[in-house]
Amino acid sequence: MSAHRGPARAAGLAVGYLADLIFTDPQRGHPVALFGTAAAAVERRSYADNRAAGAVHTATLLAALGALGAAARRGPIWTATATAAATYVVLGGTSLARTGGRLADLLDADDIDGARGLLPSLCGRDPAALDADGLARAALESVAENTSDAQVAPILWGAVAGVPGLLVYRGANTLDAMIGHKSPRYLRFGWAAARFDDVVNYLGARATGLITVAVSGAPTRAWRAWQRDAGKHPSPNAGVAEASFAGALGVTLGGPTQYAHRLEMRPALGDGPPPGAADLRRAGRLSKRVQAGATALAVSVAYRTGRRVSARWSAAAPR
Repeated sequence: MSAHRGPARAAGLAVGYLADLIFTDPQRGHPVALFGTAAAAVERRSYADNRAAGAVHTATLLAALGALGAAARRGPIWTATATAAATYVVLGGTSLARTGGRLADLLDADDIDGARGLLPSLCGRDPAALDADGLARAALESVAENTSDAQVAPILWGAVAGVPGLLVYRGANTLDAMIGHKSPRYLRFGWAAARFDDVVNYLGARATGLITVAVSGAPTRAWRAWQRDAGKHPSPNAGVAEASFAGALGVTLGGPTQYAHRLEMRPALGDGPPPGAADLRRAGRLSKRVQAGATALAVSVAYRTGRRVSARWSAAAPR
């Protein structure tokens, strides 16, 4: 990292986070959706029912994003501007919390059909199989998991790897959502995308757990549920976010989980009653606090890294 890049990157991360708070996600022409459209077009040519084809498909698309992000490595103003734009594009935390709140409103109004219609914007479960309690649980688990996936992990990648880190992370997360699930078509082709997404989310998920413990107001419960229950979850990363949220909120998550192609029996996470609409709102508020904490951490890491680089360069300069 050059001497100027750390402070410029830190400023860009902060501005991008504030832009997400103010404007939320673009309703039309979202760059992530455009990437998904491009990835689907490439898949029509690259698909084969084996892991090697999926690995080439994933690597090609993510390398293209990395090259695009590398073009931002110029002066401080360009770096700050490009980082702010990329951060705004890849973050989805504000929309996540607002969607959870809207679904809670629908549940309070006994509008089950409306809640079922909204759930696919949060997760990939089959809403037709869910009653009010199941919808609340599915939405809360999605808010917890996506606090990590849509906010904490990407902004931390932005802190350590700048625009390339932001774009490659979001591309990996998008590919996992598109082809990383265990459907008959993608069981082998999507293997590489799913495994790479696990890798890039590993530290972000644990940062989510730590920040949740710190800001939840119930640190002992959140920590205990994380340490006791997260390892039971089939995902090495989602389990951390969901268990720490369950402990913090005093609810129990887990149970039968119906996807389009399979039924999973998820282990119990946390202690307490099953969540309802009020708990879903509490989860949204907790998510916002975790998002703010992650942003403060990312800005600090980016700024301090740049200062250390600048100090080393100054010390090494001829006298």
